[in-house]
Amino acid sequence: MKPDWDKLMKEFADHATIFVGDVDCTTAGKPLCDSNDVKGFPTIKTGDPSDLQTYEGGRDFSSLQKHAQGLKPSCSPANVDLCDETEKAAIDAISALSDDELKDYIIAGDKKSADAEKLFSSEVEKLQATYQQLQKDKDATVAEIKESGLGLHKAVQANRKKTASAKEEL
Repeated sequence: MKPDWDKLMKEFADHATIFVGDVDCTTAGKPLCDSNDVKGFPTIKTGDPSDLQTYEGGRDFSSLQKHAQGLKPSCSPANVDLCDETEKAAIDAISALSDDELKDYIIAGDKKSADAEKLFSSEVEKLQATYQQLQKDKDATVAEIKESGLGLHKAVQANRKKTASAKEEL
C-alpha cells in the first residue's frame, strides 16, 4: 500500500483543498496518532482535521484516488456556509458554551472513551485466557482419547467391514 499512498500524496501535493499525507506514529507523530485513536498501522483517516474518521475503503491506488477525488470541504465551525440549518444550530449551541464547559465535555468524552477501551482490553484478556484454557483442555482430551486406543478400535472396525464385504462378494 505504501507505494500507492506515496503516488497519491504526489498527485494531491499542490491541491488547494485536499491534503493527503502520512504520519509516523512511532516517533514525533505519536501524540497526533494517539489523539486520533490510531491503534494499528496502516490506518487511514479522512475528513475534517478536528474530527477525523477511519477510512474503510479499498487500499489499492484506484480506490484511494477515487476517495480522495471525492473529498471536499465540509460543514464545520470553519465552514459554516457549507452547513444545513440543523448543523448550523448544533454549531451555534456548542459555540455558546463557555471554554470551561467545552473543556469539561471533551474531558468527559475522552474519559468515557478511555474507560471503554480499558474495559474492552480487560475483557479481551479474560477471553484470551479462557480460550487458552479451552484449547489446553481440548488438546488434553484429544490426547487422552488417542491414548485410550481409539485408533486401534477404528482399525478393527474398518477391518471387520472390509472382511464382511469381502465375504459377501464370494
